[in-house]
Amino acid sequence: MLAPKNQAAWLQKAGAPLEVSDAPLPKAGAGELVVKNAAVAINPLDCHMLDAGVFVQQWPTIFGCDVAGEVFEVGSGVDRFTKGDRVIGHCINLVTGRPSDGAYALYTIVPAIKASILPDNISFTDGVVVPFALEAAICALSVKEPGPCMPGVSTPALNLPYPNLQTPAQSAGKTLVVYGASSSAGSMTTQMAAAAGVNVIAIAGAHNHGMVKHCGAAQVFDHKDSVVVDKVIDAVKASPFDFVGIFDAISTPETCARDLAILEKLGGGHLACVHPPPTDNVPSNVQTGMIFAVNDVATPVFQDFVTPALQSGLLKCLPPPTIVGKGLEHVNDALKKVKAGVSATKLVVEL
Repeated sequence: MLAPKNQAAWLQKAGAPLEVSDAPLPKAGAGELVVKNAAVAINPLDCHMLDAGVFVQQWPTIFGCDVAGEVFEVGSGVDRFTKGDRVIGHCINLVTGRPSDGAYALYTIVPAIKASILPDNISFTDGVVVPFALEAAICALSVKEPGPCMPGVSTPALNLPYPNLQTPAQSAGKTLVVYGASSSAGSMTTQMAAAAGVNVIAIAGAHNHGMVKHCGAAQVFDHKDSVVVDKVIDAVKASPFDFVGIFDAISTPETCARDLAILEKLGGGHLACVHPPPTDNVPSNVQTGMIFAVNDVATPVFQDFVTPALQSGLLKCLPPPTIVGKGLEHVNDALKKVKAGVSATKLVVEL
């Protein structure tokens, strides 16, 4: 039987539009899956790779982090999956540099430890919003010791427990503020923290408060409220739990200034950012860090939590997808839309 034909959306150079053309059919190595992609999701990180070539190790390249589809090939040493399984996965071209590890292709290599079975009742376009955001959330919450992220910047180490399948989750005795809780990373971090028994106080646009509460936030405050800093401080002080710090899924100078104002009034804590954290006027009792969303700390969550949590409804495919089109030629349009800004949704391309 003839091998299937692979195609990919190739990045030839930084700043150029992606070009759809043939690509080698990946071969699963030890500990790997080859996934026949049915849907891919777009992340803000992808725009940085497109525009500036961030993390690109060889040219041309294929990038993208989120895939959903069927297992086409199983590598040696993998016993959790068989050919034909419906899966979601986080592919890691940004670490390996291999084009075969990028999402924007018909067939992609995914590390088996970063994949989970997708229940039959969940569509590929819904499920694909989960993997990268989930690993980012676990990297924000559960790393125990700071590690390198980029020169001069460490990863945060909040050392919070893993999410568990108990409902309601047993209290962890901790309070965490999530800024930008309706974003992909923010809403998933809210879900993972709530499933770990953490009391989440969230900041998001007023029109997204319902979704953020659905993710498990105990309280949500409007980021446009002129006194949002005071309201968050009061809410944390009223909580009976220990304050851990803030995860900022936006991490602009404006949001970080608010973060520091909150932390200063609450006696310090962690500030976990998705971009390089502030360096000026940071109180000595504030530990800043930037998440790097590829870390084996997420392995137990992919292996033991994701599938049963999706089956039970504990883990929700949020924010909901917006389908840009069908076919790799639509990835360019999706990237443009992400750069322009989206709210409480994740852009997805069907394949």
